Amino acid sequence: MCAMDQLGGIEGGSEVDIITGNEATSKEEIIATRNNNARQGSKSCRECLHRIPVKEVAEELFSLMKIAFPVALTTMLVYSKNIISMLFLGRMGKMELAGGSLAIGFANVTGFSVMKGLCMGMEPICCQAYGAKRLSVLSHTYIKTFLLLFFTSIPITFLWLNVEPVLLRMGQDRVILKVAKAYLVYSIPELVAHAHITPLRSFLRTQGLNSAATVVATCSTILHLPITYLLVTHLNLRVKGLALSSVLYTLNMNIGLLLYLAFSKVAIKPWVGVTLFSILQGWRPLLSLALPSLFSVCLEWWWYEIILFMSGLLSNPEACVAAMGILIQTTGTIYVFPFALSLSISQRVGHELGAGRPARAKFAATVGVCVGLAYGILAFGLSVAVRSVWGKLYTNEKQILGLIAGALPILGLAEVGNSSQTAACGALTGSARPKVGVRINLAAFYLVGIPCSAVFAFKLKIGFRGLWLGLIASQAACLSLMVYTLMQTDWKHQAKRAEELTTLTAQDNTTDDGDGGTELIP
Repeated sequence: MCAMDQLGGIEGGSEVDIITGNEATSKEEIIATRNNNARQGSKSCRECLHRIPVKEVAEELFSLMKIAFPVALTTMLVYSKNIISMLFLGRMGKMELAGGSLAIGFANVTGFSVMKGLCMGMEPICCQAYGAKRLSVLSHTYIKTFLLLFFTSIPITFLWLNVEPVLLRMGQDRVILKVAKAYLVYSIPELVAHAHITPLRSFLRTQGLNSAATVVATCSTILHLPITYLLVTHLNLRVKGLALSSVLYTLNMNIGLLLYLAFSKVAIKPWVGVTLFSILQGWRPLLSLALPSLFSVCLEWWWYEIILFMSGLLSNPEACVAAMGILIQTTGTIYVFPFALSLSISQRVGHELGAGRPARAKFAATVGVCVGLAYGILAFGLSVAVRSVWGKLYTNEKQILGLIAGALPILGLAEVGNSSQTAACGALTGSARPKVGVRINLAAFYLVGIPCSAVFAFKLKIGFRGLWLGLIASQAACLSLMVYTLMQTDWKHQAKRAEELTTLTAQDNTTDDGDGGTELIP
């Protein structure tokens, strides 16, 4: 019995030892497996990091920022002209502020946005031609774009001269319209000056000559404040003086850049090798890109005007419209860098496609979109951080401040998509595909954005913030479509299209050979 007990004890003990040993072995194996997986995961991460061409990414970032920062600085300096105008309008009184604001908005929608949109058509032609070393194409395209904008300014001028009956039918106040008309009439010379300065800046930018515009814009901005004070306050020209000061600002920009063009040793001289006969021929490539670019730009600009109108349909329309105006101006300020980044991506992609390097063009587009995404996240963080103090820079009205504080984080979130899709749009511009941009903007802003804004604001009773939720929906749709388009892009095919485009533009006749290059199919 004792022997059996002892045997059982020994056997039982052996069984326990065996089980314990198995458990220990199992635990050791698990730990070893986890450590091995961790080492493999760390190794995989290191391999992934090693696969990233860090040197190439850094070089591309430098190339993009070398273009983007001067363009952003120049844009901010030019934009400061509008800020100075608003400050002077605010000191004149409510009637001048209302009339001047109406005139500036009307001028932007019917005039300057049209100029900008049409001029975007020359971007891919000049960028790709510069990459392909077809320098005469740049000169011809610059002069043709100037002529296109100049003749476009003629019907716009007639519209501005007859703005009173047009806006009266839309229910605007007659007294406010008199102020607005005075501003617009005296702004007509600025419209004509814009017809030249807009393509001239693009002409220099596509050659990588960005510092000249920054220096000239700095000098023009320094002169603008005393000139505005002299005309508006000292000579008591009020709204008329404000319009004339803007005219002089744009004229100073024209004179400064023309002087640089004349004396520069590196800039292409657009008057060399250009004849009247060559200017009258070969308009089809420019027009085939300028008209879709016009619609693409205007669709986005007009969306904000529609949202501003919708804010006036909410309860407490005065506060909503004022808050919406401040937030739209804020969006414009945030947009300065994405806009500059978009132009730099367009230039880089165009240069690489024109030079027959599709892989480099794809790489530039990818890095640029990543930079846009990073900036959007930064803008979102800043919007959340300053939501309670930003509105105080403009007003002390509690209702307006509350609306701004509530909508600013939503605006910031929308900028994550806006910055990224603006960068992607630069890749489309550089590859000469404005029609794709038109379709995307039409679908995102008008088939998604406006219906969502209306549903959120009025149907779901979210109100003012609902309008901005519609912006998030439109930007998300726009970004998704842009990224999908870039992912599906055959960059080798785009390089062939770039060769066809520059060859077609360089031809001295307008005969249609019936090839794919004339149609510019994306």
